[in-house]
Amino acid sequence: MDWGMKNRLAQLIQRDGKVLFLPIDHGYFQGPTNKLEEPGKTVKPLLPYADAIMLTRGILRSSIDPENTKPIILRVSGGTSMARKEELSHEGIITSVKEAIRLNASAVSISIFVGSEREHETLLNLSNLVNECEEYGIPVMAVTAVGKELEKREARYLALACRIAAELGARVVKTYYCKEGFEKVTRGCPVPVVMAGGPKVESELEVFEFIHDGIQKGAIGVNLGRNVWQHDYPVAMIRAIRSIIHEGATPKEAQELFDEIKSGEKK
Repeated sequence: MDWGMKNRLAQLIQRDGKVLFLPIDHGYFQGPTNKLEEPGKTVKPLLPYADAIMLTRGILRSSIDPENTKPIILRVSGGTSMARKEELSHEGIITSVKEAIRLNASAVSISIFVGSEREHETLLNLSNLVNECEEYGIPVMAVTAVGKELEKREARYLALACRIAAELGARVVKTYYCKEGFEKVTRGCPVPVVMAGGPKVESELEVFEFIHDGIQKGAIGVNLGRNVWQHDYPVAMIRAIRSIIHEGATPKEAQELFDEIKSGEKK
């Protein structure tokens, strides 16, 4: 592995081998998502506690201070919208590798839709992106997108999608957590697995429990957005999550920390 690739991965994956990525790229197909209408304002108090942020070039340029030193994971796939939900898997490459270099990205991310009508197209997108990024030492994070097809959030499907992403050259894979058999997903994937957050849940403890369990079963951390910045107490939430990932806190200990910080955070 070349020095540049090693250096960029070291910026993302912390010395303890764990990660807390904060995605704010949802608007690339959802538009102005609730509590992400002003992404710069939303993310500012959260940045000190994130290991990296994932976003599009437009939001990076318009909303993130160039003096920010947090690593950037640049989303480079898209081209669809919620206005045509039936075509969400029809993504293409929307940002060049040259642009990623210009923006000093530490990694790029791309969605793949295994099992969809566009499977072949999105897997070739990943392969071609890897070919180009490897030339410049830029890690590619593959995102195993499933949309609202909940049956695809089972271990057998997730293991298939993650392994294929790794086989095609992704350096990191973002996928969903599943309660049953998640260890099979991580064991079958020879590159680091990062858990996606999925839909916002009602209980903080639910989030803390799945993160803790997923890490015990082999994930290196999370790429968690809505369960953080859509929460009424986002700083308390990200700090509690960070305690699980980087300090080995239990879900109960994370809940106690959340409650303590929440009392001093404005709603």
